[in-house]
Amino acid sequence: MGSHHSLCFQCKGRNWCGVGQGACPVLARVRSQVNIDKKLSFSRDVFGPCPPSVFVGDYGWPNVAVGPLVSVNDELNAAALDDPGKWFDCSYNEIIEFRSSLARGMKTQHVKARNRVLADLQESVLSTAPVDFEVRFKNVPRLQLSFSSMLAPMGPSGEMESMRVAGAPKIPRKVDSIVNEGLRVSEAVPELLVAGADYYYLQKLLSSGLLGREEAKVIVPTRRSITATDSLLANLNIRKIKELPALNEILVFSVDHLFNHYVVLLLPGAWEFEQFEAWSPGTVWTGGESETKIAHEYEPFWGRSDYAESEGGGYYSGRLACTELLLKLGRQARVIVFREIGPEYKVPTGVWQVREGMRHLADKPPLKAASLSEALNLLSAMLRVHVSEYVKKSDIIRQKSLLDY
Repeated sequence: MGSHHSLCFQCKGRNWCGVGQGACPVLARVRSQVNIDKKLSFSRDVFGPCPPSVFVGDYGWPNVAVGPLVSVNDELNAAALDDPGKWFDCSYNEIIEFRSSLARGMKTQHVKARNRVLADLQESVLSTAPVDFEVRFKNVPRLQLSFSSMLAPMGPSGEMESMRVAGAPKIPRKVDSIVNEGLRVSEAVPELLVAGADYYYLQKLLSSGLLGREEAKVIVPTRRSITATDSLLANLNIRKIKELPALNEILVFSVDHLFNHYVVLLLPGAWEFEQFEAWSPGTVWTGGESETKIAHEYEPFWGRSDYAESEGGGYYSGRLACTELLLKLGRQARVIVFREIGPEYKVPTGVWQVREGMRHLADKPPLKAASLSEALNLLSAMLRVHVSEYVKKSDIIRQKSLLDY
């Protein structure tokens, strides 16, 4: 029994147990326990605004399910339903209401497909405002939610029989020009950032196959595009950070978000990054555990080439948020993230909550410490897990002596 729970903690819904795509028993149990608004009604024919969005599945690659997310609740702002950048102050229930109000249409496409359905979806993603869609499903979508450690909860879904764009997309001229230049992704993204694109816009452009040289363009599963965008933007930031002066003081930031407690320690020195995830017993991935489980990942100054397996997408979302914090401070530093997940976190909401939660670290002034030992004393009062549990695993703290600070 213990090994089963240990595997769940490491896997976090990535199908390591081999039970089959979409069949994770932990997520199935979560789905059965979540109540959604029964007032919502679905039929084979759905008409409504589509947030600037497209969802791409990953099962069956290179033939994957692609389609729009169409709002079926006129009372909600369609633009916010698939924009986690607007969700920081939202409760669990509000997020579930948002996601259960989106019907996902699915049509299987090869990742290199070029057809009318994909072209219409790409235009809707380029739009800066919701676009009306008419979707006919083969069967009435089932009123249920699905969950993942990576993705925001997904509402009812079904195979599309047909799809029609009923509104005109609003596409910024500069963005349209950059996308049609056929630049490499690494070349297009900096230009799009200058043009005002944010993380979520870029992630959807990448997922829908709009970025890259024409012959290399492919649609990318949403799950993969999230981490790819986090990693790409953070890498661009890190290049700038490595040219900044080193922080000359010790700072401690903290923020709480959706039963996640974040504490970030910045130490003087050249860029390094490590992140801890401490999952309390009773959370979605530690339901059968009796003790807190701690995952740890580290990146040296020169970077890392392997995937952060023990934390998955949460590592890359936290890393991006911390690079943004350092750019605000105009300093490079050694960064240690302590993410403590409380037992109330029983419904996974996706890695967006790591990114958005940590983007609010600078909302209040940081605490300052005169030495590493003083910083550890501050941490001991702020963290739920004893600080010594982190110190003995930390690559950054253990490599330095107190005199170095």
